[in-house]
Amino acid sequence: MTAYQNSIEINGVTKRYDGFMLDNISFQIPKGCIMGFIGQNGAGKTTTIRSLLHITNIDSGEIKLLGLDHIKDEYEIKKRIAVVFDEMPFHDSLNAKDMSLIFEGMYPDWDRNEFRSYLQRFQLPEKKKIGKFSKGMKMKLQIACALSHNAELLVMDEATTGLDPVVRDEILHIFMEYLQNGERSVLMSSHITSDLEKIADMVTFIDKGRILLTGSKDEIVESHGILKCDKEKLAELDPEDVVSIRTNNFGAEVMVNDREDAAFKYRDCVIDPATLDDIMLYYVHRDAKEWS
Repeated sequence: MTAYQNSIEINGVTKRYDGFMLDNISFQIPKGCIMGFIGQNGAGKTTTIRSLLHITNIDSGEIKLLGLDHIKDEYEIKKRIAVVFDEMPFHDSLNAKDMSLIFEGMYPDWDRNEFRSYLQRFQLPEKKKIGKFSKGMKMKLQIACALSHNAELLVMDEATTGLDPVVRDEILHIFMEYLQNGERSVLMSSHITSDLEKIADMVTFIDKGRILLTGSKDEIVESHGILKCDKEKLAELDPEDVVSIRTNNFGAEVMVNDREDAAFKYRDCVIDPATLDDIMLYYVHRDAKEWS
């Protein structure tokens, strides 16, 4: 078994479509981390995930999962990872018991007892047809399948979208348990940033096919701030400090990229902490600079 430090390494990956391009993207996920992968719908999150799973062929660059080449070692990788999509990939006429038999044939480490304990925990019936499951039940079944073969890496594409807050919270708690041995990692793509603020160690932010920010979630959140001032003050701000400016009838709110430095330079202004949601919003408008 390959020794590796990073569960995922994406280096200089480019993929061109008509009207969209993954533009030379690079980021990595150290072993034992939850990486939140954020961006608007259409920003490139799903294309990146499809590329690393080799569902989509990339034009250039290199991808490694668990220290292995994503194309050359695809068969070995897929035995050791788990994937959860926002849409249910299982046929409506099957039931949970059928899924256990199917996965037992696919994964050498499939654990029937573990799977059954997740079904009980999630209150999922073994014999009810999947077609009669609610969206939340379908997602729980996917997650039960994903966590029952000792996968070293869990990849999720918008897996908590459309679930109610109670179910989402329960699922996030289970992911934290899954990571406790320090040997497993999660890549979780979502535009629900409040979920990621609870559990992610790292964040990668993609917009229009480009990586804008990647690194420690806490460092990214702590380094940004929202400076509040009147419109006359805007002329005094150094453009290098500014991500973008949101104007309203009362003045302006400015996303600054170095909160500590801005607090020193603009002492007469209030600077509030920023959330991941704020950061995403202000970066998406960075080309306009001023917006409302």
